[in-house]
This record gives sequence, C-alpha cells and structure tokens, in this order.
Amino acid sequence: MNDSGPLGPLFAPRGIAVVGASRDPGKLGAAMARSLSGFDGFLARVNARDDTMYPSVGVAAAAGPVDLALLCVPAAACADVLAEAAAAGVRAAVVCGGGFAEAGGAGVGHQRRLGAIARDSGLRLLGPNTSGFLAPHARVTASFVPGVHRVAPGAVAVVAASGGVNHALAFALTEAGHGVSLAVGLGNGADVTAPDVLDHLADDPRTAAVALHVESVADGPRLVASVRRLTATRPVVALVVGRHDVGAFAESHTGALATSWRTTRAALAQAGAVLVDDERELVDAVGALAVTRGRPHAVPGVGVVTAQAGPGLLLLDDLRGRGVRVPELTPGTRETLAGLLPPLTFQRNPVDTGRPGPELGAVFAAVGADPGVDVLAGYVLHEPDAVDVVAALTNGMTADVPVVLGLAGVGEEVVRDRRALRESGVAVVDDARGVAAATAALLADARARTARPAVSTPWAAPTGLAARYDENAGKDLLEQLGVATMPRHACADRAAAHAAFDLVGAPVAVKLLDADVLHKTEIGGVHLGVSSHADLDAALDELDAAGARRYLVEAMAPAGIDLMVGARRDVVFGPVVLVGLGGTVAEALADVAIRLAPVSSGQAAGMPSELAGRALLSGWRGGPVLDSDALGTIVSRLGDLLVANPLMEEIEVNPLRLTPQGLIALDAVILTRKADDAHTDH
Repeated sequence: MNDSGPLGPLFAPRGIAVVGASRDPGKLGAAMARSLSGFDGFLARVNARDDTMYPSVGVAAAAGPVDLALLCVPAAACADVLAEAAAAGVRAAVVCGGGFAEAGGAGVGHQRRLGAIARDSGLRLLGPNTSGFLAPHARVTASFVPGVHRVAPGAVAVVAASGGVNHALAFALTEAGHGVSLAVGLGNGADVTAPDVLDHLADDPRTAAVALHVESVADGPRLVASVRRLTATRPVVALVVGRHDVGAFAESHTGALATSWRTTRAALAQAGAVLVDDERELVDAVGALAVTRGRPHAVPGVGVVTAQAGPGLLLLDDLRGRGVRVPELTPGTRETLAGLLPPLTFQRNPVDTGRPGPELGAVFAAVGADPGVDVLAGYVLHEPDAVDVVAALTNGMTADVPVVLGLAGVGEEVVRDRRALRESGVAVVDDARGVAAATAALLADARARTARPAVSTPWAAPTGLAARYDENAGKDLLEQLGVATMPRHACADRAAAHAAFDLVGAPVAVKLLDADVLHKTEIGGVHLGVSSHADLDAALDELDAAGARRYLVEAMAPAGIDLMVGARRDVVFGPVVLVGLGGTVAEALADVAIRLAPVSSGQAAGMPSELAGRALLSGWRGGPVLDSDALGTIVSRLGDLLVANPLMEEIEVNPLRLTPQGLIALDAVILTRKADDAHTDH
C-alpha cells in the first residue's frame, strides 16, 4: 500500500476514530467499529453520550495518533465534527451517511460546509454519502457493510463512484481469486475524487491493475491526465454508466450524438483505459490484466486452443463478435500440431484437441509460438486424471505471449489449480464468455500502448474567429483548412441567382443563406437538382416564402457516401472532434467516433475504423474508398481550429461526402459566442 502522499493518512492511517460509535449493534457506528476489529493501529470509539467511549475527537486524538476520523453522525452535525477533527490534527475523514447534496435542500448547504472545511484545513475528505473504503493489506475495512472483513488482499484496486458498486466489485474480485489492494467508494466527492485516488494508485507497489467505475465527471481534463499517468505503468479498466441516458441532447446533430457517455468513454480510451460494458466483464478484464499483460501491438492476433469443441465454439463466436482477429496458423505450426493431435481434430485456429491429454502443453506451446499469435485463449474442463493443467500450461507458455484460460469445474482442487495458474502468470476465468472478455481486454490494452503516428502536416490554424457564419462563409473557412467544396455563389437577389445559375451550370442546388438558420431542410430551405431558369424561379419563390433574404447557388455534388465530421466544446472535457456517418443516418444509428482535441492527423485517421458502418467506406459494392489520411487531416484541423479560437463553440460539416474524386463538404455550420460570454477552456 502507498502509505505516503496526500491520501496516505486516509488509506494507511496510524489511528482511527469512529465518531458516532454505539453499543447498539444495529447502529451505523457500531457496524463500522465491528468492521475495524482487525485493525492493528489505535482505534478510538467516540460518543459523548456513552461514558465507556471517548467524548470527542479531540480527546481521542490526545490519547493516541488519530489520522482518520469516520463520521457516523447525522448530516447536520457532520460539519461541526469535521471542524473539530481538523483542529485536533486529524488529517483525513470519511463521512458515511446521506442527507447531503444528493438529497437537495438543506443537504446542499451541509455538503458545501464540509468541502469548505476540507479546503481550508487541508484535511482530506472522502464522501459524503459513501459506504467507505477497504484497504485489506493495511487491515483497514472502513465500511459498515457486513462481510467486508472477508475481502482478501490482492493486486486489483477499485475506484467506484458508488459505494454499492465498490463493495460488489470487491466481493466479486475476492470470489474470482484476485482480492483487492484498495477499494474506494467516492460517494458525492466533496473533496476526494477519482483523479485523487488514481494519482495515489500510480505510486502504489501493491496495485497491478485498476477497476474504474464512472457515473459522472466534474473535471474531464484532470481525469484524463490521471488515467494517462496511471496507464503508463499499469492497466486501467473502465465501466462508464449512462449508455441509455438520452435526456440531455444538445441542439445540433454533433451535440446530440456526443452524449456524455460516449464522450467519457472516448476520453478514457484515448488516455489508455480499457473499456467494458458491465460489471462482470470488468472483473474478468481487470483480473486478467492484473496477472498478465501483452506486448504493444496495433493489430494483435489470438490463438484459440480448446479441449472441448462446444465451449470452444462459444468462445470463438464471442471473440468474433468483439472484432478479435483469429488468424489461420502457419503451415509450420499446423505441421507441428498434426504430430500431436488426431487427424480428425480442427487444427487451423481454433485448435480443438478433442479432449485434454498429455499433449496439451505442447499444443499451447506450438500455437503460442506461431508468428501471428500475440495472445493465447484456451478452454479446458478440469479433468485431473487426463492432464495436469497447471504443469501443461506452465510448460506451454511462450515468452511475451500471455495466456487466458477458462478452467471449468468445482471443488477445492479446481480452486487450488486456478490459484496456481494465476501465480504462474496465466489469467484464469470460469467460462468461455469470461475468456473472451479477458482476451479482448488484453488486446485493447496492447493496442492502447502501441505508438501511433502523432505528427500532423504543419499548418497554422486561423485565429481570432468570432463572426457569425452562414453556409457560404463557413465553406470559405473550410477551404482555408484544405477541405474541398463545390463551386458556388452567394447571391443578394434573384437576378444574381440567375446569373450564378449560368456560371455554375445546371443542375444546381439552391439554398437559403442565413447564419441564423441551422437546419435549412426543415423549413424548405434547400432545393436540389434545379436544372432550368423556370425551376430556379420556382425554388426562389419557396425560399422567399421561407424568409430568405439571400441565396446560395451551388453545383450539385457527385454521388457518394455521406459522412459527418465536427468539433465542439464539451462542457466537461473541452474541445472534442467527431466522425460519423452523415445525414439522418448519423442520428438514427448514433454511429460516431470521438477524440479529445487537439488530435494528430495520424490518430484521427484511425477514427473511421471504430464505426459500425465502416464497411461502407471501403469500396462497398463498387463505391468510393476513403482516404483515411485525408480525413484525418480534416478532423485534426477542425480540432485545432476550435482550440485556437476560444469564442468558437462548434463547427460541423454534415455531410462531408466521400466521392470518387475525394472528400467534399456539402454543408457547414459554425457556432460562436460573444466575447463577454467566453469562459476559460479546459
């Protein structure tokens, strides 16, 4: 355990005072004191109404070293107790009960007082509204939840927004044979937040991997910085809540698609975290990464070995669904396997041994040595009479090729063998789904640690942009960024529109030109395929009826695949860029990739590979093929533009059409704010 640093007194205290302790076993303070019965430091029970206990924190602190105060008193009394603790030299506190900001009303004021006392005194405060934390190595179980003393010490740390999730993960990690180094429920986070704990864990020698549970983010850049610092030395697996919360749409398409859940996940992944979708995957993934970690690789391959065909098919199906590459083994590897296995077994990858037997270790060794295999994923039923699985896997391990094994069975012998495998560096789970989840986590971690090209083509982003932009002015700006547009003319009257029609040549698109109208199609402000002067007059009549004062006459674009790219200023994370399928498809499928800006063109070039509809961009049915580098340059420059111009809120190009001639911007929306509305960017 990291005993030093700002959070040392919180997680590794010399002495603890339980304020609100009670001899009534049903009381919160009594449960907290019971949980701490194994603590081998100074433990003081504080209750002014019980003469068998210390009357105050100050008296307790005078009797022995009290680094940590656990407040189990009503919300209204907490601030006074916290102030007393700070005055007595206590350096950390946990406020367990509720009734604070989460309850509204007077609770908001109670929480503000706690935060102010913590800031003014330097005391570090966990909570309020938390069920506490567990530090098994230090024998500190600062929690009122029954059974916490059974959580085993281990190498996985848990940082959870919710106290309930914190304990559920700690229990699950213990049941899975991993245990925890530290498990923290943040509660309302009046002082100590996730970045504080992550920074603490970056220097903790007992922590090999971190499970992060996120419900909301107060300071996006700080969270990203903490995750990035941590993933430089150990993996972080993140579960973000809010996939189905669609109640906070922004007005524009870009804002509507960049929900908090997507942006948070994208930011954490960009910082190097592995993302999972539920708590079961979180346990399997972080448990595996605490045991083993593959070498960095941009496109890692998996070798699959199964001793039972049915579970092997489940495993392969799950891996395929996660987009995992399972390459066919080389002829040399297959020749080796043919000398080990019966001829009727499948040997190309996956490799089916038929049953576990004495050759199992040699099979794992052969598959692991294949040049296309970076991770081994296996499944075996526990059959000790047929094979010593521990010996087979230990002897069959290949240097730098981690192994994830599903070892199914019941009884103490299975528990013992799973423990022995973990101690030898094999990540062990219970079933095929767990193998797939753990394998996918190792691959994501390997990809995250692969150096990607970070150099963009040198260019100077225009600065000082604060004007209102209609579509024509927006496209002028895009052209400065190197984005192609169609020939066009802005027209102040009908005569100019007819002249522009002759200059551009039929057919043309005729549009209402007004910076205040963001969605022209919704009010009949766009007419396509206008091919004669008569058609132009009819279109202008309708535009006039829609309130047009100016017109845009533009050449029609060739057919192609519509994309959407944009940059917006997220209220939590600051500037972000987005890539997705364009038009109404973007809204219907919410198929977008997101990055924090600034982002290099090389990194942005990889964003389309995350889209569910990426096959459309690779010559689908003879269609155009995306130049990822060209798109990466556009996206990178949009992000640079937003970063360089604090008054610019958003720039969206939708659609950006992929054509046989390349990428062409067909529409542009730019939103700015007044200088007196400017705020400091993240």
